[in-house]
Amino acid sequence: MASTGGGYWRRLVRRLTSDVAELDADDLSRKAEADGAQKACDCRSGEEVTVLGRLRSVELCPRDAAATLEAELYDGTEGVTLVWLGRRRIPGIEPGRTIKARGRIAVRDGRKVLYNPYYELQTTS
Repeated sequence: MASTGGGYWRRLVRRLTSDVAELDADDLSRKAEADGAQKACDCRSGEEVTVLGRLRSVELCPRDAAATLEAELYDGTEGVTLVWLGRRRIPGIEPGRTIKARGRIAVRDGRKVLYNPYYELQTTS
């Protein structure tokens, strides 16, 4: 019982002294793990992965004639860029939205990328 009480106080002190961004990252990471998703920091190029996180940014990137929609997903450990080729807009894909994405990890310009990922919009709870 004494160790449980020490853990409680340690968590309470951490919550009171940590900044909001750090606590949010911890919550995102815990939620992703609880839903069976891999941590983005553990994903390697060529692996089939499922990641869950919050979209930090969404932008249309016209490259030559073919447009792409790019979104940065952050799971509390690292960011993954989601790229939908030939799309200008996808309903529900907007900053602040939590989604689960699945696909094969690639690396572009030193950043992790999922091209045309399967995705599920998550409900807020």
